[in-house]
Amino acid sequence: MADELGLLLKELREKAGLSQLKLEGLSGISATHISRIENGKSRNVRRDTVIRLLDAIKPNAQDRRRMTAVLHGDIPDEPTAAPETRQRFPADPRLSGAAAELAVETRRRWQREEEQRLVSDPYPLPVRWRSVSTAITDLDANIRRLPPGAKAEPLDLSGNHKGIGDLYRGIGSGRLVILGRAGSGKSVLAVRLVLDLLQDGIRTDADPVPVIFGIGSWDPTVHTLRSWLTGRLLRDYPYMARGSSAAGTLAAALVDDGHVLPVLDGFDEMAEGLRPAALEELNRTQLPLVLTSRPDEYAAVVRSTPDKAATPLKGAAAVELTEITPADLLDYMPRATRSAPADDGPWSQALAGRTEPDVRLHRVLSTPLMVFLARTVYGEGQVADPRELTEAARFPTEESLQRHLLAGFLPTVYRPRPAEPHTGNARRRDWTPEHAQRWLGYLARNLAQADRERQDIAWWEISRSLRTSTRVLAVAAVSALCVAVPVWLADTLLMVLLRDLQPVRAVTEGAALGLGAGLTCGALYAGMVAFGGNVFAPSRTRLRLHGGLRGGRPPVRAFAARFGVMLLAGLAVGVGVSCSTTFQRILYFDWPLTSPTVLQVLATDALILGLIFGLSFGTVFGLTAVLETPLDVSSAATPDSLLDANRRAVRSQLLVIAPALALSIGFGGAVITGLLDPLLGPLLWLPQDAVFIGAVGGIGGGLSYVLCFTAWGQWLIFARLLLPLRGQLPWNTGAFLQDAYQRGVLRRTGAVYQFRHIHLQRHLSHASHRLYRD
Repeated sequence: MADELGLLLKELREKAGLSQLKLEGLSGISATHISRIENGKSRNVRRDTVIRLLDAIKPNAQDRRRMTAVLHGDIPDEPTAAPETRQRFPADPRLSGAAAELAVETRRRWQREEEQRLVSDPYPLPVRWRSVSTAITDLDANIRRLPPGAKAEPLDLSGNHKGIGDLYRGIGSGRLVILGRAGSGKSVLAVRLVLDLLQDGIRTDADPVPVIFGIGSWDPTVHTLRSWLTGRLLRDYPYMARGSSAAGTLAAALVDDGHVLPVLDGFDEMAEGLRPAALEELNRTQLPLVLTSRPDEYAAVVRSTPDKAATPLKGAAAVELTEITPADLLDYMPRATRSAPADDGPWSQALAGRTEPDVRLHRVLSTPLMVFLARTVYGEGQVADPRELTEAARFPTEESLQRHLLAGFLPTVYRPRPAEPHTGNARRRDWTPEHAQRWLGYLARNLAQADRERQDIAWWEISRSLRTSTRVLAVAAVSALCVAVPVWLADTLLMVLLRDLQPVRAVTEGAALGLGAGLTCGALYAGMVAFGGNVFAPSRTRLRLHGGLRGGRPPVRAFAARFGVMLLAGLAVGVGVSCSTTFQRILYFDWPLTSPTVLQVLATDALILGLIFGLSFGTVFGLTAVLETPLDVSSAATPDSLLDANRRAVRSQLLVIAPALALSIGFGGAVITGLLDPLLGPLLWLPQDAVFIGAVGGIGGGLSYVLCFTAWGQWLIFARLLLPLRGQLPWNTGAFLQDAYQRGVLRRTGAVYQFRHIHLQRHLSHASHRLYRD
């Protein structure tokens, strides 16, 4: 019946006077897919595809009835699909609006990424695919979601990048595996699929939003697929932290209700031991999804062994990317590098030969990654001659050619450029190739030294490259300065006003209080790292007076959770401060160290100051939890925007927390000493004590919190100060990463950067390892 459908479609198209290309423009269906339907080669044509073609052709009533008769006999109806994969979403305006918002932001993000990767310059590099062996795929009937007893026609999945959206729409299960060797263009094809599915006029409110997730960071033994997807969405789209009734956050609701189509990129980049568990977890759901992987890694997990049967991804069709042909290269490289296209041009001469060196170059340039490196190293404005790539003595193997292209990439993109006229904007920096090599190599080496190989360069995780002891010492030093400096300023002001000059005592007092606060904060930080994880994630919220995570945790629960944690922190700070003040009394008033009076004063001060700081910290930080609201969608677009949003959130927190702590400590001290005076008295809390301790506690406590216990503070201390001091990163790390992205060294995936390709990351990691070893 597919032949009858194709012939009728061709008849109606020609009757309307439309070419296949014209029909492509009117319907949004690629001309390649239209040709396959008309020639009877497409055996899995969906009803909605034909309806879109008819709407573009606009046949008369009689011709439409003829097509309807063919459709009823050949195309399976939508109800034959499994309920899990053909969901009819509930009419929830909030979820529909969030999905539409997500679709717009995702489309904008990946359109920018395609432009940055020069995918269409001068035209998209031809990428083709073919069907793979049925030994690693599910049955055709399961892929097409046919009803019991229906005959499954063989699937013809061959095509090229222009028809990837149509290919996916024609898969009844909504599950597709894209296989290809390293650098073959799987990630670029995944981006093209996302943009095709989000094309204006094609996506409906009932269609899920395709979102790319780097699956290499997923640990299926710890997180289920849905919970991990939710966490990734919250990282890359902070506004989804808004609550959605019983479903939790908007991110969780969108995932649970099927509004998100996961495009899982990099199955082969997972740790080898986790891949079977990942495939098992994927098979526990019937969610539509797209998975990319290298063929051998995927086949190794799927194929049967003596102790298990073959377990392919259930319901998934699979295609494998083919190599770029010499004819494609011969046409593409001269145009991409803007060199002479004639037969005597350098690229034409390098690619036209048939000797072993020439064929070796063809094999190396058979993947988009190597083509990109070659066009960069030997591209427009470069003096290097690509004909040297065919020198057998210099490049005897394919590996030597690949290493040469990888090694020449950074020196090329970071080559010195002519000075530009002064424009009043010094944003552009010309880092040397040697500096870029060292700094990017440091980042790559630390990614490789993680528990398993990672790709995400998250600005809030850069501090993980430092030892815990180094970070604890840095936090202690910063906290000590945050307290000592306000004490010194306050003492200086009092000495000027009262004309009582005691500089040594003032310096000692600030140092003692700072030391106590520093040791306490350092111990708290070490405990948080040891028991609460190794990373301080960026805040997804900011403070508003009308705040509250509406639809999320109730205000009472939010207050109680934060109050308990900060109460313990305040008690610890109070004990540390009491120890430092007791030390000061011993130093200046000659109190005997083992005197019962000293011990009694120490215990009393520890209790009182612990209660004052504990209750003040708990109350203030608990109220900030109630006032928190999620960030806007605009803060989710890039790593820089998330960093800016987190900086603004931290600044607003400091402006609220510092005066609130000062007032709470000042008035709280009077209340607590008044209540405890009958039991422990006599106790004094003089007005000058309230002002001095309140101001120091508010400013010092607020600064210590935002600098040492927030993601932005960690970024400032380590990525902007400590690591540059050690020469491991530039002073302006954010500008360097942004510049590396603009040069094409890095790519952006949501709120994180990644190296352009895992091959480049591994090359830089190995080069950095050799540099530090030597």
